[in-house]
Amino acid sequence: MAAHRKAAHRKPGQRLFSGAAARSAAALALAGAATATAATGSAQAEPRRTAAQVKAEVDQLYRDAEAATERYNGAKEKATAAARSVDALRDEAARRTEQLNTARAALGSLAAAQYRAGGLDPALQLALSSDPDEYLERSSYVELAGDRQAGALSGIQRRINGISQIRARAEGESAVLAAREAELARHKKEITSSLADARRLLQTLTAAERDRYEAAQRADEAVPATGASATGSPSATASGASATPSAGAPSAPNGRAAQAVAFAYGALGKPYVWGATGPSAFDCSGLTQAAWRAAGVSLPRTTYTQINAGQRVSRARLAPGDLVFFYSGISHVGLYVGDGKMIHAPRPGAPVRVAPIDEMPFAGATRVA
Repeated sequence: MAAHRKAAHRKPGQRLFSGAAARSAAALALAGAATATAATGSAQAEPRRTAAQVKAEVDQLYRDAEAATERYNGAKEKATAAARSVDALRDEAARRTEQLNTARAALGSLAAAQYRAGGLDPALQLALSSDPDEYLERSSYVELAGDRQAGALSGIQRRINGISQIRARAEGESAVLAAREAELARHKKEITSSLADARRLLQTLTAAERDRYEAAQRADEAVPATGASATGSPSATASGASATPSAGAPSAPNGRAAQAVAFAYGALGKPYVWGATGPSAFDCSGLTQAAWRAAGVSLPRTTYTQINAGQRVSRARLAPGDLVFFYSGISHVGLYVGDGKMIHAPRPGAPVRVAPIDEMPFAGATRVA
Protein backbone atom coordinates (compact mmCIF):
# COMPACT_ATOMS: atom_id res chain seq x y z
CA MET A 1 0.00 0.00 0.00
CA ALA A 2 2.86 2.40 0.93
CA ALA A 3 4.71 1.49 -2.23
CA HIS A 4 1.57 2.23 -4.21
CA ARG A 5 1.24 5.69 -2.62
CA LYS A 6 4.93 6.48 -3.38
CA ALA A 7 4.48 5.51 -7.03
CA ALA A 8 1.31 7.60 -7.24
CA HIS A 9 3.30 10.75 -6.39
CA ARG A 10 5.61 10.24 -9.40
CA LYS A 11 4.85 12.32 -12.59
CA PRO A 12 3.41 10.26 -15.44
CA GLY A 13 5.97 9.07 -17.94
CA GLN A 14 8.95 9.87 -15.64
CA ARG A 15 11.70 7.22 -15.59
CA LEU A 16 14.76 7.00 -13.43
CA PHE A 17 18.12 6.20 -15.08
CA SER A 18 20.31 3.55 -13.55
CA GLY A 19 23.52 1.80 -14.38
CA ALA A 20 25.06 2.48 -17.80
CA ALA A 21 22.15 4.74 -18.82
CA ALA A 22 22.75 6.99 -15.83
CA ARG A 23 26.49 7.21 -16.58
CA SER A 24 25.75 8.10 -20.27
CA ALA A 25 23.24 10.80 -19.29
CA ALA A 26 25.72 12.36 -16.87
CA ALA A 27 28.47 12.35 -19.49
CA LEU A 28 26.19 14.03 -22.03
CA ALA A 29 25.13 16.67 -19.51
CA LEU A 30 28.76 17.44 -18.64
CA ALA A 31 29.71 17.66 -22.35
CA GLY A 32 26.80 20.01 -23.00
CA ALA A 33 27.77 22.22 -20.09
CA ALA A 34 31.38 22.31 -21.26
CA THR A 35 30.30 23.27 -24.79
CA ALA A 36 28.04 26.02 -23.48
CA THR A 37 30.82 27.34 -21.25
CA ALA A 38 33.29 27.30 -24.15
CA ALA A 39 30.81 29.12 -26.39
CA THR A 40 30.15 31.73 -23.73
CA GLY A 41 33.85 32.15 -23.10
CA SER A 42 34.66 32.57 -26.80
CA ALA A 43 31.90 35.15 -27.15
CA GLN A 44 33.20 37.07 -24.14
CA ALA A 45 36.91 36.78 -24.98
CA GLU A 46 37.36 37.15 -28.72
CA PRO A 47 40.96 36.67 -29.85
CA ARG A 48 42.80 40.00 -29.81
CA ARG A 49 43.69 41.40 -33.22
CA THR A 50 47.33 42.00 -34.00
CA ALA A 51 48.53 45.50 -34.85
CA ALA A 52 48.87 44.44 -38.49
CA GLN A 53 45.28 43.17 -38.55
CA VAL A 54 44.03 46.39 -36.97
CA LYS A 55 45.90 48.45 -39.56
CA ALA A 56 44.45 46.38 -42.42
CA GLU A 57 40.92 46.73 -41.05
CA VAL A 58 41.34 50.46 -40.42
CA ASP A 59 42.63 50.96 -43.96
CA GLN A 60 39.59 49.10 -45.32
CA LEU A 61 37.24 51.23 -43.22
CA TYR A 62 38.87 54.38 -44.57
CA ARG A 63 38.40 53.07 -48.12
CA ASP A 64 34.74 52.33 -47.34
CA ALA A 65 34.36 55.86 -45.98
CA GLU A 66 35.94 57.33 -49.10
CA ALA A 67 33.67 55.32 -51.42
CA ALA A 68 30.68 56.53 -49.39
CA THR A 69 32.06 60.08 -49.64
CA GLU A 70 32.03 59.91 -53.44
CA ARG A 71 28.45 58.63 -53.36
CA TYR A 72 27.62 61.48 -50.97
CA ASN A 73 29.24 63.99 -53.34
CA GLY A 74 27.20 62.67 -56.27
CA ALA A 75 23.95 62.78 -54.29
CA LYS A 76 24.76 66.30 -53.08
CA GLU A 77 25.33 67.50 -56.63
CA LYS A 78 21.97 66.07 -57.70
CA ALA A 79 20.23 67.47 -54.61
CA THR A 80 21.62 70.92 -55.37
CA ALA A 81 20.34 70.70 -58.95
CA ALA A 82 16.91 69.55 -57.72
CA ALA A 83 16.77 72.44 -55.22
CA ARG A 84 17.62 74.94 -57.96
CA SER A 85 14.89 73.44 -60.17
CA VAL A 86 12.31 73.66 -57.37
CA ASP A 87 13.22 77.30 -56.69
CA ALA A 88 13.03 78.19 -60.40
CA LEU A 89 9.63 76.53 -60.80
CA ARG A 90 8.25 78.26 -57.70
CA ASP A 91 9.53 81.61 -58.95
CA GLU A 92 7.91 80.97 -62.35
CA ALA A 93 4.61 80.00 -60.69
CA ALA A 94 4.69 83.21 -58.61
CA ARG A 95 5.43 85.33 -61.68
CA ARG A 96 2.62 83.75 -63.68
CA THR A 97 0.22 84.09 -60.74
CA GLU A 98 0.97 87.81 -60.64
CA GLN A 99 0.25 88.06 -64.38
CA LEU A 100 -2.98 86.12 -63.85
CA ASN A 101 -4.11 88.51 -61.13
CA THR A 102 -3.37 91.51 -63.40
CA ALA A 103 -5.39 89.91 -66.24
CA ARG A 104 -8.28 89.17 -63.89
CA ALA A 105 -8.32 92.77 -62.68
CA ALA A 106 -8.37 94.06 -66.28
CA LEU A 107 -11.19 91.66 -67.16
CA GLY A 108 -13.18 92.81 -64.13
CA SER A 109 -12.88 96.45 -65.18
CA LEU A 110 -13.94 95.58 -68.74
CA ALA A 111 -16.94 93.57 -67.51
CA ALA A 112 -18.08 96.40 -65.21
CA ALA A 113 -17.85 98.99 -67.99
CA GLN A 114 -19.75 96.74 -70.37
CA TYR A 115 -22.48 96.12 -67.78
CA ARG A 116 -22.93 99.85 -67.22
CA ALA A 117 -23.15 100.50 -70.96
CA GLY A 118 -25.36 97.52 -71.78
CA GLY A 119 -28.07 97.72 -69.13
CA LEU A 120 -30.85 98.55 -71.68
CA ASP A 121 -32.13 96.50 -74.60
CA PRO A 122 -30.17 97.51 -77.74
CA ALA A 123 -33.39 98.41 -79.68
CA LEU A 124 -34.58 100.64 -76.82
CA GLN A 125 -31.15 102.25 -76.62
CA LEU A 126 -31.40 103.05 -80.34
CA ALA A 127 -34.92 104.47 -79.93
CA LEU A 128 -33.93 106.70 -77.03
CA SER A 129 -30.68 107.85 -78.53
CA SER A 130 -30.58 111.51 -79.57
CA ASP A 131 -27.86 110.63 -82.10
CA PRO A 132 -28.49 107.26 -83.84
CA ASP A 133 -25.20 107.46 -85.74
CA GLU A 134 -23.27 107.83 -82.49
CA TYR A 135 -25.15 104.89 -80.99
CA LEU A 136 -24.40 102.62 -83.93
CA GLU A 137 -20.73 103.54 -83.77
CA ARG A 138 -20.69 102.89 -80.01
CA SER A 139 -22.44 99.54 -80.40
CA SER A 140 -19.67 98.33 -82.72
CA TYR A 141 -17.19 99.18 -79.96
CA VAL A 142 -19.29 97.17 -77.48
CA GLU A 143 -19.21 94.20 -79.87
CA LEU A 144 -15.46 94.53 -80.14
CA ALA A 145 -15.25 94.76 -76.35
CA GLY A 146 -17.22 91.52 -76.12
CA ASP A 147 -14.74 89.83 -78.43
CA ARG A 148 -11.90 91.21 -76.36
CA GLN A 149 -13.56 89.93 -73.18
CA ALA A 150 -13.88 86.46 -74.66
CA GLY A 151 -10.21 86.55 -75.64
CA ALA A 152 -9.26 87.71 -72.15
CA LEU A 153 -11.24 84.86 -70.59
CA SER A 154 -9.50 82.37 -72.85
CA GLY A 155 -6.11 83.86 -71.91
CA ILE A 156 -6.91 83.63 -68.22
CA GLN A 157 -7.85 79.97 -68.59
CA ARG A 158 -4.56 79.28 -70.37
CA ARG A 159 -2.66 81.03 -67.56
CA ILE A 160 -4.49 78.98 -64.91
CA ASN A 161 -3.66 75.75 -66.76
CA GLY A 162 -0.02 76.79 -67.13
CA ILE A 163 0.28 77.61 -63.42
CA SER A 164 -1.25 74.23 -62.51
CA GLN A 165 1.29 72.44 -64.70
CA ILE A 166 4.21 74.38 -63.19
CA ARG A 167 3.01 73.65 -59.67
CA ALA A 168 2.70 69.94 -60.53
CA ARG A 169 6.28 69.98 -61.85
CA ALA A 170 7.43 71.77 -58.69
CA GLU A 171 5.78 69.07 -56.57
CA GLY A 172 7.53 66.40 -58.60
CA GLU A 173 10.90 68.13 -58.21
CA SER A 174 10.22 68.54 -54.49
CA ALA A 175 9.75 64.77 -54.23
CA VAL A 176 13.03 64.25 -56.11
CA LEU A 177 14.73 66.68 -53.74
CA ALA A 178 13.38 64.82 -50.70
CA ALA A 179 14.72 61.53 -52.11
CA ARG A 180 18.14 63.11 -52.75
CA GLU A 181 18.24 64.49 -49.22
CA ALA A 182 17.40 61.05 -47.82
CA GLU A 183 20.20 59.60 -49.95
CA LEU A 184 22.58 62.25 -48.61
CA ALA A 185 21.67 61.35 -45.04
CA ARG A 186 22.22 57.64 -45.77
CA HIS A 187 25.67 58.17 -47.26
CA LYS A 188 26.61 60.55 -44.46
CA LYS A 189 25.68 57.86 -41.96
CA GLU A 190 27.85 55.33 -43.86
CA ILE A 191 30.81 57.73 -43.73
CA THR A 192 30.51 58.58 -40.05
CA SER A 193 29.92 54.93 -39.15
CA SER A 194 33.07 53.76 -40.99
CA LEU A 195 35.18 56.51 -39.42
CA ALA A 196 33.81 55.75 -35.94
CA ASP A 197 34.60 52.04 -36.42
CA ALA A 198 38.15 52.95 -37.48
CA ARG A 199 38.63 55.07 -34.35
CA ARG A 200 37.31 52.27 -32.13
CA LEU A 201 39.69 49.77 -33.73
CA LEU A 202 42.66 52.07 -33.20
CA GLN A 203 41.72 52.32 -29.54
CA THR A 204 42.18 48.55 -29.19
CA LEU A 205 45.94 48.96 -29.77
CA THR A 206 48.29 49.26 -26.85
CA ALA A 207 49.97 52.61 -26.30
CA ALA A 208 53.21 51.32 -27.86
CA GLU A 209 51.38 49.85 -30.86
CA ARG A 210 49.46 53.09 -31.35
CA ASP A 211 52.69 55.08 -31.24
CA ARG A 212 54.22 52.82 -33.90
CA TYR A 213 51.08 53.06 -36.04
CA GLU A 214 50.99 56.85 -35.83
CA ALA A 215 54.72 57.09 -36.55
CA ALA A 216 54.26 54.95 -39.66
CA GLN A 217 51.34 57.14 -40.75
CA ARG A 218 53.38 60.30 -40.25
CA ALA A 219 56.22 58.82 -42.29
CA ASP A 220 53.81 57.86 -45.08
CA GLU A 221 52.09 61.24 -45.03
CA ALA A 222 55.17 63.44 -44.70
CA VAL A 223 55.50 66.12 -47.38
CA PRO A 224 58.91 65.82 -49.09
CA ALA A 225 61.64 67.99 -47.59
CA THR A 226 62.77 71.20 -49.25
CA GLY A 227 65.08 70.79 -52.21
CA ALA A 228 64.96 69.29 -55.65
CA SER A 229 66.04 65.74 -56.23
CA ALA A 230 67.71 64.19 -59.21
CA THR A 231 64.50 62.36 -60.03
CA GLY A 232 62.49 65.54 -60.20
CA SER A 233 60.65 65.11 -56.89
CA PRO A 234 58.69 68.17 -55.81
CA SER A 235 60.21 70.88 -53.67
CA ALA A 236 58.13 71.67 -50.60
CA THR A 237 58.23 72.81 -47.04
CA ALA A 238 57.46 70.28 -44.34
CA SER A 239 54.07 71.88 -43.77
CA GLY A 240 53.27 72.09 -47.46
CA ALA A 241 52.68 75.86 -47.17
CA SER A 242 54.90 76.63 -50.14
CA ALA A 243 55.55 73.96 -52.73
CA THR A 244 56.38 73.98 -56.42
CA PRO A 245 57.70 71.40 -58.87
CA SER A 246 61.48 71.19 -58.97
CA ALA A 247 63.49 72.21 -62.03
CA GLY A 248 63.99 68.55 -62.95
CA ALA A 249 60.32 67.59 -62.81
CA PRO A 250 58.58 66.60 -66.07
CA SER A 251 56.80 69.49 -67.71
CA ALA A 252 53.05 69.54 -68.21
CA PRO A 253 51.81 69.07 -71.79
CA ASN A 254 50.07 72.48 -71.88
CA GLY A 255 49.51 75.63 -69.85
CA ARG A 256 46.25 74.54 -68.28
CA ALA A 257 47.71 71.26 -67.04
CA ALA A 258 50.65 73.24 -65.61
CA GLN A 259 48.21 75.50 -63.73
CA ALA A 260 46.37 72.48 -62.30
CA VAL A 261 49.64 70.93 -61.13
CA ALA A 262 50.77 74.23 -59.59
CA PHE A 263 47.50 74.45 -57.66
CA ALA A 264 47.93 70.90 -56.35
CA TYR A 265 51.44 71.69 -55.10
CA GLY A 266 50.03 74.74 -53.36
CA ALA A 267 47.51 72.52 -51.55
CA LEU A 268 50.16 70.23 -49.99
CA GLY A 269 49.67 69.86 -46.26
CA LYS A 270 46.01 70.91 -46.27
CA PRO A 271 43.69 68.51 -44.43
CA TYR A 272 41.39 65.89 -45.87
CA VAL A 273 37.76 66.63 -45.02
CA TRP A 274 35.07 64.54 -46.67
CA GLY A 275 32.83 66.59 -48.96
CA ALA A 276 35.31 69.51 -49.07
CA THR A 277 36.36 71.26 -52.29
CA GLY A 278 38.73 73.87 -50.85
CA PRO A 279 40.24 76.24 -50.38
CA SER A 280 41.29 75.18 -46.87
CA ALA A 281 40.46 71.44 -47.05
CA PHE A 282 39.70 68.81 -49.67
CA ASP A 283 38.56 65.28 -50.29
CA CYS A 284 40.17 63.41 -53.18
CA SER A 285 37.83 64.46 -56.00
CA GLY A 286 37.40 67.88 -54.43
CA LEU A 287 41.14 68.46 -54.81
CA THR A 288 41.28 67.46 -58.48
CA GLN A 289 38.16 69.49 -59.24
CA ALA A 290 39.62 72.57 -57.53
CA ALA A 291 43.00 72.14 -59.27
CA TRP A 292 41.43 72.09 -62.72
CA ARG A 293 39.00 74.85 -61.79
CA ALA A 294 42.06 77.02 -61.11
CA ALA A 295 43.10 76.25 -64.69
CA GLY A 296 39.71 77.36 -66.04
CA VAL A 297 38.28 73.86 -66.58
CA SER A 298 35.07 72.66 -64.93
CA LEU A 299 35.22 69.02 -63.81
CA PRO A 300 32.33 66.92 -62.46
CA ARG A 301 32.27 66.41 -58.71
CA THR A 302 32.86 62.69 -58.24
CA THR A 303 35.57 60.19 -59.08
CA TYR A 304 33.22 58.03 -61.14
CA THR A 305 32.19 61.02 -63.28
CA GLN A 306 35.65 62.62 -63.49
CA ILE A 307 37.06 59.50 -65.12
CA ASN A 308 34.81 60.22 -68.12
CA ALA A 309 35.63 63.95 -68.24
CA GLY A 310 38.43 63.67 -70.78
CA GLN A 311 40.41 61.33 -72.98
CA ARG A 312 41.48 58.02 -71.46
CA VAL A 313 45.24 57.49 -71.43
CA SER A 314 47.31 54.43 -70.63
CA ARG A 315 49.57 54.29 -67.63
CA ALA A 316 52.61 54.35 -69.93
CA ARG A 317 51.50 57.67 -71.47
CA LEU A 318 50.78 59.58 -68.24
CA ALA A 319 51.71 63.27 -68.20
CA PRO A 320 51.53 65.90 -65.42
CA GLY A 321 47.96 67.08 -64.93
CA ASP A 322 46.35 63.75 -65.81
CA LEU A 323 43.80 62.34 -63.40
CA VAL A 324 44.75 58.93 -62.01
CA PHE A 325 42.09 56.64 -60.54
CA PHE A 326 42.29 53.72 -58.11
CA TYR A 327 40.35 50.66 -56.91
CA SER A 328 37.78 48.71 -58.91
CA GLY A 329 34.96 51.01 -57.84
CA ILE A 330 36.85 54.14 -59.04
CA SER A 331 36.64 55.44 -55.46
CA HIS A 332 39.89 57.44 -55.34
CA VAL A 333 41.59 59.98 -57.60
CA GLY A 334 44.84 61.93 -57.62
CA LEU A 335 46.57 64.43 -59.90
CA TYR A 336 49.60 62.98 -61.67
CA VAL A 337 52.73 65.17 -61.37
CA GLY A 338 55.31 62.97 -63.13
CA ASP A 339 57.94 60.38 -62.22
CA GLY A 340 55.31 57.87 -61.12
CA LYS A 341 53.96 60.28 -58.45
CA MET A 342 50.70 62.05 -57.79
CA ILE A 343 49.34 64.65 -55.40
CA HIS A 344 46.19 63.49 -53.65
CA ALA A 345 44.04 63.89 -50.55
CA PRO A 346 44.43 60.43 -49.00
CA ARG A 347 41.87 60.07 -46.20
CA PRO A 348 40.65 61.64 -42.94
CA GLY A 349 43.61 62.48 -40.73
CA ALA A 350 46.04 62.51 -43.67
CA PRO A 351 46.86 65.83 -45.35
CA VAL A 352 47.23 66.44 -49.08
CA ARG A 353 50.56 64.91 -50.07
CA VAL A 354 52.78 63.55 -52.81
CA ALA A 355 52.63 59.76 -53.16
CA PRO A 356 53.63 57.07 -55.65
CA ILE A 357 50.79 55.89 -57.84
CA ASP A 358 51.89 52.33 -57.04
CA GLU A 359 50.65 52.55 -53.47
CA MET A 360 47.05 51.74 -54.54
CA PRO A 361 45.49 49.46 -57.18
CA PHE A 362 45.55 51.48 -60.42
CA ALA A 363 42.17 51.64 -62.24
CA GLY A 364 42.74 54.09 -65.10
CA ALA A 365 43.68 57.62 -66.11
CA THR A 366 42.10 60.54 -67.95
CA ARG A 367 43.65 63.55 -69.72
CA VAL A 368 41.43 66.56 -69.18
CA ALA A 369 42.92 69.11 -71.61
